[in-house]
Amino acid sequence: MIDPHAPARPGAPPSRCGPARLPVRPGTGRCLVLAGVFVCAACGLVYELELLALAAYLTGDSVTQTSVVLSVMVFAMGVGSLVAKRLRHRAAVGFGAVEATLALVGGCSAMALYAVFAWAGDWGGLWGGAPRALMVAFSLTIGLLIGAEIPLLMELIQRVRRQDAGRAVADLFAADYVGALVGGLAFPFLLLPLMGQLTGTLLTGAVNVAAGGALVLGLFGRDLTRRARLALLAVNATVLGVLGGAAVLVDDFERAARTAVYGADVRVALRTDVQEVVLTGGTRGRPLDLFLDGRLRVSARDGHRYHEALVHPAMNGPHARVLILGGGDGLAAREVLRFAGVRRVRVVERDAQLVRLARTDPALSALNGHAYDDPRVRVTTADAFRWLRGAPHAAYDVVVADLPGPRLAAGPQLYSQEFYGLARRALAPDGRLVVHAGPATVRPRVYWTVDSTLHAAGLHTTPYLDTRDRGLILAAPGARPPLRLDGRPGAPRPRTLTPARLTAGRASAAATRVPGLPPSTLMHPRYRH
Repeated sequence: MIDPHAPARPGAPPSRCGPARLPVRPGTGRCLVLAGVFVCAACGLVYELELLALAAYLTGDSVTQTSVVLSVMVFAMGVGSLVAKRLRHRAAVGFGAVEATLALVGGCSAMALYAVFAWAGDWGGLWGGAPRALMVAFSLTIGLLIGAEIPLLMELIQRVRRQDAGRAVADLFAADYVGALVGGLAFPFLLLPLMGQLTGTLLTGAVNVAAGGALVLGLFGRDLTRRARLALLAVNATVLGVLGGAAVLVDDFERAARTAVYGADVRVALRTDVQEVVLTGGTRGRPLDLFLDGRLRVSARDGHRYHEALVHPAMNGPHARVLILGGGDGLAAREVLRFAGVRRVRVVERDAQLVRLARTDPALSALNGHAYDDPRVRVTTADAFRWLRGAPHAAYDVVVADLPGPRLAAGPQLYSQEFYGLARRALAPDGRLVVHAGPATVRPRVYWTVDSTLHAAGLHTTPYLDTRDRGLILAAPGARPPLRLDGRPGAPRPRTLTPARLTAGRASAAATRVPGLPPSTLMHPRYRH
């Protein structure tokens, strides 16, 4: 009878399907394979989360992008598992090649996507634009490689020590799922805050290729030909060199990419707990621009147009108590404070670092009129939806919803019927709510869905546009609020807004009307077009 664990005859060729010739005992070898499964699973989930985070950041539409990335990746994992069957007779070499390729593709994916976003930059329709196509390509490739891991590891662990297939599968998937848990927790709590998305993903790739190479060459090296060992060493060294070189250059790359996206005069660039905040200009006569997650939110060139159109019509009436939801840049508060009779202003902003920048940056604080130094202004760092759930009833005469837009990451919640119901509860009986609802001409269905959602929450609306096609909606719980400026003596005069422009803005909004749209709710969000 032949002992399956007996050493091979001198000069015999390496076995491809029989028991592996291990440098350690089979029990130890099995533990090492499971440790490799653990590390590779953690790295694989980091790649997946990195794609989801970057896609949501670059597009703002987290639901759609999560669905695209996950569905493509899961499909590709199934295909990868089928393809891996052809490699089972060369499981060790195949696994080493798969891990080296996965480390290179996954580790470099964030830099590649950000580079295409910065220098190609069109995220047109769902499948349009080079960045979207590259994101789908990365999802497909990473999914194929992750899917190929388990069949190859199953073959390897059986060659270490033959056991019942059910027990082997249970052991592999237990190590795989625990590794995924560790990777899933490490990404938001360790890699992202300490290293950032680019460096964190590059480090993950380095760990991935090191673990895969060590497992194959250290444990199964005796079963490989000398040529195969040298080839794997060369490939792993090359991948580590590429990832290491990219890590050394990552700061220069980020600066170059930011220059391509924002221009040459980037003055402040920081990643907060909520978003990326970039300030350009504001010195030497250059106008200040504020970008949040790559989108221009404030420009000194026309900063008064939007905020005057947003605030002044809502202030036509009682306005002693004002609530601003969002508006961390301080510009909505600046316009509110221009009105006599304002006794207190509550700003509910999720990003404390944005508020700190608006308070301390010389150019931005000058643009917002040093609003945060006014003793009437109080800032609460909180999510607007959660804060409204505990807000006192009928406590505010005016609510200004200066939020990013219904199609961005938090849009479905902050533009839902439930959200507007909470805002209505916080309004005094004769109060007014004003909402920024996105570009009405470009996305009329989105704009009029906001209008129908306000109606569903028991509010009467007056839609209008500012001079830059930004859709605004004035709403009130009693009757439809009139769209006009405060004409009382002593009321502030807007710099750019006039009654004629308000009338024209109302007519322009009416021309885009899409009737019969259902409201958007938390359980049935409708801001997809």
